[in-house]
Amino acid sequence: MNRFSKPVVISTFGVILVMILASIDPLNWSDYLLHQAGTLLFLMMMLGAYRHWHISSKSYVFAALFLLIHIIGARYLYSYVPYDDWTQQLFNIELSTLFGWQRNMYDRLVHFSYGLLLFSAMFESLRYILKIQSLKQLIALTLMLNMSTSMLYELIEWGIATTLSPEAAEAYNGQQGDVWDAHKDMALALLGGIIGALVYHVSLTRHL
Repeated sequence: MNRFSKPVVISTFGVILVMILASIDPLNWSDYLLHQAGTLLFLMMMLGAYRHWHISSKSYVFAALFLLIHIIGARYLYSYVPYDDWTQQLFNIELSTLFGWQRNMYDRLVHFSYGLLLFSAMFESLRYILKIQSLKQLIALTLMLNMSTSMLYELIEWGIATTLSPEAAEAYNGQQGDVWDAHKDMALALLGGIIGALVYHVSLTRHL
């Protein structure tokens, strides 16, 4: 795969454009830059996976969609994404009121999206690297990769937070007072991965 397909090029420029727009007067520059450093690293990893591990254009676009969701969250430090204001303006309803939420749930969406939207990229990368043909084994390994990378992210986030003041750590982590925040985030990433696995399995078996 010597050239990047049109969907990959468009989605890559889309991510860069949204990142630039999100960088206009974010809530907190230091926390925002910490999040977006991860965005750039992840984007480079996905470009490398597409070029060298031969993941499909569709999988790359799904990964880019995850990055867009993440970038929006990073701009508002996750805890302050004004989705209630947006839905109030568009549909005259507030999601928090509709579902009885007591906290900002945008970070939950990001972790769920991580599992759901990155499943196919993880699956195809492992298939190329490990040369395994068994569909069941690859799905199991992909879900293991989902869980292990989710845990690693939470550990890295915790490590960074220990170097910050209590106020800055709370803003960066986005726990919003929930002591089980990390556990719920990892569980949602796994749930998204399981749904992604089911969809991917059905899609593959239909073409056999």
